Amino acid sequence: MITNKFAFILVLFIGFALPSFSQVIDSLKTDTAKSDTIFRTIPQEDSILRIRNLNPYITLHVDSTLEYKLDINKDQSKYYWFLKNSPVGLKIERNSGLLTFKAEKAFFLSGRLKYDLDYKVDLGVQNLDDPKDKIDTSFTLLFFNTEIIPSRIKPGVNNILYVDEGDSVSFKVQCEDGNFPIQNITMTSNYPLKTIGTVTKCGDDFKWSPPFGFVKSSDKDKQREVIVNFVGANKFSVRDTATIRIVVKENINYPQKVLEYNEVVRNIQTYSNRLKATFMELDKKVKSTRGTRTTFDLTSAASSLGGTVFSSLPTDGQKTAGKILPSVGVAMVPVKESVAPNKTAEQNSATLVRNSIKRLDYLLQNNVLVGEKDPELINKTQKLRDELKQIQLQLIEVPVVEFGDSPDELDKYFNNPKVAKKYRMRKS
Repeated sequence: MITNKFAFILVLFIGFALPSFSQVIDSLKTDTAKSDTIFRTIPQEDSILRIRNLNPYITLHVDSTLEYKLDINKDQSKYYWFLKNSPVGLKIERNSGLLTFKAEKAFFLSGRLKYDLDYKVDLGVQNLDDPKDKIDTSFTLLFFNTEIIPSRIKPGVNNILYVDEGDSVSFKVQCEDGNFPIQNITMTSNYPLKTIGTVTKCGDDFKWSPPFGFVKSSDKDKQREVIVNFVGANKFSVRDTATIRIVVKENINYPQKVLEYNEVVRNIQTYSNRLKATFMELDKKVKSTRGTRTTFDLTSAASSLGGTVFSSLPTDGQKTAGKILPSVGVAMVPVKESVAPNKTAEQNSATLVRNSIKRLDYLLQNNVLVGEKDPELINKTQKLRDELKQIQLQLIEVPVVEFGDSPDELDKYFNNPKVAKKYRMRKS
């Protein structure tokens, strides 16, 4: 019974409730005389100032023109537009918000503007009546160029260099960057070069020192031309080549040539000391022979004089002695030639050796080096070498002895005034 009453009450409640939800609120009519409920959004007032069409990133081509009208959500006649940190040529019309720019190439050639550089421009909108009604924002401006600018290799010297053997060549291999910078450099040459370091990228230094003997005797004009190529390539393998011509001239290797000169001088001094020892031996032999022959001559003269003296005496024995003594003097002549023959060869050899020593001393004095880099170094060395060889050939028949005395003692004997007097030239 209770259940039936509850079901009856529920049916009555549904029956009364359905007409209340089907009431028409909208003006739209349907064929079934029933209407649906439609919810509409109540429009709100746009009170916050904002820019409707601001592009935060603008790119421009060189020699192009920009005209961009900025728009706000309020009456623009009451607002003022302005820019901060704007690049050269960028302008905005303060009342209308018209952004204009003409990217002339002269700006870039003069360096006032640059390619591929982000210029951040501050933009502001201000209400002329209300100081609080304003906007401060910014946008980025970028300039690009479709013209292909090739990258170039620019060595820090002229394309022709002149250098002597033993000197050094040093310069920096620089690059002039275009659209695509040079990433690597390859060096080639017509001769193998032993450089200090390698050139592989922009900014590296080329250092090379031509060694002595690099220029051969068969090279024309005593010089050799070295061609060095620097080949640079970017990431697309586009190449640029810079060529440097290095003209290497023959030069004197002064350290080595000075050593050769000193060696020749030492040989001459050693040979001169040997000749002085030889001269001393020859002079002593000539001196001993001359003393012996002088003794025989004096004895022979005394015998002849004694014979004359004794012949004038009164006694017969004295007269007989006077007859014999001259014969004794005559008999001593062959004995003199046998015991102490005349040393003409030794005399001539001693004179020749002495003249050779004087000649060598004169050569050494006349070919002294003038500084460490004497331009006549090679000629002087060759002259000393040739003169030494000529004197050795001239004295090839003279037995040269090894000297045991000190060079000072040999010089003292050689320069003795008494010895020098015997070999001094005399007037005939």
